[in-house]
Amino acid sequence: MRLGLNLGYLVGGDDPAGQLRLTRHAETLGFDVVWAAEAYGSDSPTVLAWLAGQTSRIHLGSAVMQIPGRTPAMTAMTAASLDILSGGRFRLGLGVSGPQVSEGWHGVRFARPLERTAEYLDVVQAALRGETVRYSGRHHQLPLPDGPGKALRLMVRPRSEQLPVYLAAVGPRNLRLAGERADGWLAVFYAVEHAAEQLAEIRAGRESRGLQMTGFDVVPTFPLVVGPDVAACADPVRPYAALYVGGMGSREQNFYNALAVRMGYAEQARVVQDLYLDRRPREAAAAVPAELIDATSLLGDRSRLAERLAALRDSGVTTCTVTPFGPDLEARCRALTVLAEAHATL
Repeated sequence: MRLGLNLGYLVGGDDPAGQLRLTRHAETLGFDVVWAAEAYGSDSPTVLAWLAGQTSRIHLGSAVMQIPGRTPAMTAMTAASLDILSGGRFRLGLGVSGPQVSEGWHGVRFARPLERTAEYLDVVQAALRGETVRYSGRHHQLPLPDGPGKALRLMVRPRSEQLPVYLAAVGPRNLRLAGERADGWLAVFYAVEHAAEQLAEIRAGRESRGLQMTGFDVVPTFPLVVGPDVAACADPVRPYAALYVGGMGSREQNFYNALAVRMGYAEQARVVQDLYLDRRPREAAAAVPAELIDATSLLGDRSRLAERLAALRDSGVTTCTVTPFGPDLEARCRALTVLAEAHATL
């Protein structure tokens, strides 16, 4: 099992130099990959290109590039460019985002997300293979049938012989699609106790294409907080957990809330969502069950982290990715060091 760093979003108060230092520290520690995200602020490709030019070994992944924000052809162009500029270190992570961002920011209807993702992958992967792209689907048509355009082929080729494609997936059908069509799964709120049912969907998707799990990258992201008191370590994670369980979507459609329900926290998830949507985020954070935070985070001292890493490895995780929490950059760098030390004992 490898280690990864997830920088998350570059938001207004962040110091980009701090993100670079954190990435370089992870590279020094032997971390395999660094991921950058996007919502409706900074975009992930720009951040990753900046990091690529100032690192040498660590791989760089988008977690995620938003499907509603780009045409599939544009995504293929960006992925190929990043792979060339990074010397073959790029990993393409894709996701449909959620209805709020898709419709509110990009102006793209969120309907039929599974079908849209499958079509998007068809076009992206054909372009990255160097094919002349002709496609006729419900959501994408290339070239348009009633205009002067002609079928084109990507003018550059990625450095990687097969550029890895990852899907962010939460629900069962999306998990199966990730197994069918992708090289890896970007997971959130991954818990050892519930991993078997999720990985069964991935495996079913693989088997439907005559593929095995060998080589498929299972990549959950965990909040990382290092300290002697597990309860105290959970506190900085509470706002993050409340945002996802309570605020990432509407009362009718929140994939993370639905995941918490499937994990056995139906009543608590309802309370967190009610409080968050009523604009009471502090109370929502306080209402997140400590057990849920502990199960989906990496909390504690080096010994406890080593135990958790072993359990994650045994559950099927192949790249354990973390977002370090701490009062300052030094604390976050120390957290990565402690994690690397725990990983070395496996």
